[in-house]
Amino acid sequence: MDAVPLAHDDPASILPPLTPASLFTQAEPVNWLTLGLLLAAAGYLFGVVRLHRRGDRWPVQRTIAFLGPGLGSVAAVTISGLAGYDTALLSAHMVQHMVLSMVAPIFLALGAPVTLALRTLPRGGRRRLLAVLHSPPVKVLTFPLVAFAVFVVNPFALYFTDLYRLSLSNGLVHEWVHVHFLLTGCLFFWALVGPDPLPVRWPHPGRVLLMVLMVPFHTVLGLTIMQSTTLLAGDWYPSLGLTWADPMADQRLAGGILWAGGELVSVAVLGVLVRQWIAASEREAARVDRELDRAEAAAARAASAPPAAGAATAARAATAADRSDRPPADR
Repeated sequence: MDAVPLAHDDPASILPPLTPASLFTQAEPVNWLTLGLLLAAAGYLFGVVRLHRRGDRWPVQRTIAFLGPGLGSVAAVTISGLAGYDTALLSAHMVQHMVLSMVAPIFLALGAPVTLALRTLPRGGRRRLLAVLHSPPVKVLTFPLVAFAVFVVNPFALYFTDLYRLSLSNGLVHEWVHVHFLLTGCLFFWALVGPDPLPVRWPHPGRVLLMVLMVPFHTVLGLTIMQSTTLLAGDWYPSLGLTWADPMADQRLAGGILWAGGELVSVAVLGVLVRQWIAASEREAARVDRELDRAEAAAARAASAPPAAGAATAARAATAADRSDRPPADR
């Protein structure tokens, strides 16, 4: 089919049908977002190199998570040719939505950039970063229920108000929506799966419950968009005159992407949470075993020690046993 001009762009601009080839031919890799991604990657790598130079180790899997599916997935949906279709096809926008709010934040969180910064910044920088982490606004925004509420309400507030139409016609609002999706996703998944220190971190059962509660919201939103007989953003998509696109069929596809994508990511995150839960339980069991071994060794020494030294040794054994009986904190 012939390519057609986008009604809201320069008449000389041509948008061909979306194909694998157009994901490359329509790419615009030179923009402000590219610079931001490169700076984020450079800052992370600088921290890793600095740790290695002083003889400290940094898990390779964290570096891969942050740079690969973390920053890489952001680049894939905002710098590739897909970004050229995000105001022309709701389905293209929805792929961006899912990646920016649910895929990239998970891997960025698993990359533990805050922990890396705390280990590499000078003392003054660490002190300022910790002050920010424990400031009242951050405490509120990272509280799991608040992060959950913002994450869930966010897409409903976008798609069922005039804000979505505005984001299609206003470039500044359009970019802000992308940043907003990424930030709200990071807030939510940092509290769920990230190893970074946070002011409030729920135990694993609470985190699993939040993830389970999120699933129905994506299902409802996806099905609502799929089954709606009214186009989102009103006449925006028909006004573009894309002869190769059916706006209503594309909207049904977009709803399916949101529904299925949300389910798949939710199941994957639940798997990560269960794995973290098991690992934390095993670490705690090993810690308790070590405490008990020390207590038993101290008791044995007390039993075999001379009477004068036995009382002091028994006291130390009792203290060690008392510590092993204390309830562990969630990790």
